[in-house]
Amino acid sequence: MPKVRQRRRKVKACKMCEMNVEYVDYKDIRILKDFLNEKGKILPRRLTGNCAKHQRMVKIAIKRARQMALLPYIKY
Repeated sequence: MPKVRQRRRKVKACKMCEMNVEYVDYKDIRILKDFLNEKGKILPRRLTGNCAKHQRMVKIAIKRARQMALLPYIKY
């Protein structure tokens, strides 16, 4: 049987950890837009490279910004 080669994914470093961010503010729209796709959905950790702690903070901040009408729920 031939050997099946597995692809190794390059581990992305967390941008927030590199910048020593302790809190993700919902009013900072420029940063939050980096974690949304073109339709306005939140990107998963495997695509953004965030650690679990900062991904949770980003998720909460995006949801708060949506409620305050700073970010759209869906882009058409």
